[in-house]
Amino acid sequence: MDFTKENFYVFSNFSSFEVEWKGRIWKTSEHAYQASHFFETAPELVEEIFNSKSAHEAFKIAKANAEKAPKNWEEIKVGIMEDIVRHKLEQNPYVMHKLIQTGDKYVVEDSPKDDCWGWGPNKDGRNELGKIWMKLRDELVKK
Repeated sequence: MDFTKENFYVFSNFSSFEVEWKGRIWKTSEHAYQASHFFETAPELVEEIFNSKSAHEAFKIAKANAEKAPKNWEEIKVGIMEDIVRHKLEQNPYVMHKLIQTGDKYVVEDSPKDDCWGWGPNKDGRNELGKIWMKLRDELVKK
């Protein structure tokens, strides 16, 4: 199931759902995730991302400053993303409703560019974001 499609776009970090995380209300989960790159290393970028007008702008700021992310970013980023997505899910009943609607389908971010969070151009990427959504769905079903 491709969540970049209209009915399930709520799973995208770019979708317009605020998330309260780390004591702040972020415009989107993308804002929170991109800012998290710089909590320890560049607090001024956290503020710039927090105040950015769109998820795309938050993404661009973080990418332009990637060298300022912590050295262990690759090792910690999936855990951070899971925490943010968990908060988004818990705070937004509509997102929870949509996640339950996926049933037992395989959830994938059909990104033609991103083979970490999505499945990339050859559809053989890691799909980490899809895996997070499926893990959270499994936890919901078990409750």
